[in-house]
Amino acid sequence: MGAEANSQRLVSVTLDDASIGRGNADQEHERLIAIYDLVEENTFGVPGRKDGPYSLHISIVDKKVALDIRTKDGDSVVVHIVSLMPFRRILKDYFAVCESYYAAIRTATPAQIEAIDMGRRGLHNDGAHLLAERLKGKIECDFNTARRLFTLLTALHWKG
Repeated sequence: MGAEANSQRLVSVTLDDASIGRGNADQEHERLIAIYDLVEENTFGVPGRKDGPYSLHISIVDKKVALDIRTKDGDSVVVHIVSLMPFRRILKDYFAVCESYYAAIRTATPAQIEAIDMGRRGLHNDGAHLLAERLKGKIECDFNTARRLFTLLTALHWKG
């Protein structure tokens, strides 16, 4: 991997404790996995800049997501504010399907669980596509990175 490719990535991701709605154990586990997976494998850059790799701090401010991007040394690069309004329907549907999924894994048949999980993954992909669209021109990332960022967005939005 070339130096430029290695610089267009995240080396750390943190969530603002004051913004996080604590979820159940399954939700917390999913958040930790998303952060781990995101840091392990991602494509993340700021158009016109080559000062990565980057650190990302995510919080919610006035019902908007704040993406505070810094160099790995902590120097401020940019803070992007993303409205949650376009995500309301997807988040509502996603949380409803997640509740069904977590209930189903305790009592449903494998076929029922798989059907619910397919719906959950579809909504998750819809959210990732919407996030990538909203970040276009502000943050360069691949689909898997957008998908993991959407997981973190859901973690910030959970009310427990």
